[in-house]
Amino acid sequence: MARHNRRLTWLFDLDNTLHDASHAIFPAINLNMNAYIARVLQDCGQACDTATVDAARIAYWQRYGATLLGMIKHHQVKPDDFLREAHRFDDLTAMIRAERNLARILHRLPGRKILLTNAPRGYARAVLRHLGLHRHFARHVPIEAMRVHGQLRPKPSKPMLRKLLAAEGLRVRDCILVEDTVENLKGAKALGLGTAWVTQYLSTDSTRQALAGMRTTVRRTKRPVYVDVKVQSVGQLFRQLHRLR
Repeated sequence: MARHNRRLTWLFDLDNTLHDASHAIFPAINLNMNAYIARVLQDCGQACDTATVDAARIAYWQRYGATLLGMIKHHQVKPDDFLREAHRFDDLTAMIRAERNLARILHRLPGRKILLTNAPRGYARAVLRHLGLHRHFARHVPIEAMRVHGQLRPKPSKPMLRKLLAAEGLRVRDCILVEDTVENLKGAKALGLGTAWVTQYLSTDSTRQALAGMRTTVRRTKRPVYVDVKVQSVGQLFRQLHRLR
């Protein structure tokens, strides 16, 4: 067990896994995205009313896994421009909420930790620093770094995961993906990774999820077959180690 723990690598999601992004950050991001999408549609001479913009943002998220990919494919936007505008906040630190003692929790978990997030680099770094978690991650992999053959391939892309594991020299059986999004866990399990589903920041209200531009999640009372462990919080992972490996 000691030898295995030294090989163990955790791939941690950020939003709604390590902190409560649904509280204030996601609503702000959605407003920022809507403003950006409205400008793009207006410049193209298309309808840019609230209903049309909402529908576009949600449809791109559901179809491509990230609104950004739909905007690139259908409107040829520059990724850096979209990510910068979507993550503008008056006071980001005031919007961050998370469980207590996260640094101690991560320190207690054996093995190496990598941040794997569909959020941009600057935002992810700011959140981790505010939470005091940056020193616990050996590497940060933000959405800008998720490229396969030069194309952006964020989670749940299996080719991106394969490329990451190969680049880091990791074996799939030594890796555990910790996520709030079941679609991402499903893809990881198909490759042979361990999977842990964090549920405390999720809403079971499908209407609220749709308005937020989120895919509908599996009911919290049901653990999908591709999820090894369902926990309410990251703080519960240590007690579930025996079930993950």
